[in-house]
Amino acid sequence: MLFIFVLFLFFTFPITAATEDKQTDQENLTMPDEYEGVYLEINKTQNTLKIYLNGYVVKRFPVATGKNNLLTPEGKFKIITKVKNPWYLPKNIQGGDKKNPLGTRWLGLNVPGTGGYKYGIHGTSNPYSIGHHVSLGCIRMHNKDIEWMYRHIPLGTPVIIKSDMK
Repeated sequence: MLFIFVLFLFFTFPITAATEDKQTDQENLTMPDEYEGVYLEINKTQNTLKIYLNGYVVKRFPVATGKNNLLTPEGKFKIITKVKNPWYLPKNIQGGDKKNPLGTRWLGLNVPGTGGYKYGIHGTSNPYSIGHHVSLGCIRMHNKDIEWMYRHIPLGTPVIIKSDMK
């Protein structure tokens, strides 16, 4: 399955465009070997999510992250849950409702002690929030973008969340 996904990415995104986003040698030195292949990188400072394939950016999306730097956890995680039309339990808003702040999809992260249901990458009912620091810790995406991610990013995909230190 991973091989088919890698082939899909290879033929979908031209390598010539992706080579411009090759990580610097410094970044490659800090990238663990277990992230060869496909992984996601979320930059909280820039509010971007990038999909990497063997060190090259093959797709990027704008996102929204935590209201302050402490709300969205930093570190190395994996996607451990995938939910279509998730319920928003704090206000009992069912999945599929246009008022649901989680949007149309949920990709839960294995942040310690959360079981994949507290911190995640999800859609939004407020598309104007994308690109800003507004969430309570999750990573928000446009619904069309999270729907693409839901279809193409498998469970177990590594996710690195970091801030710029420049």
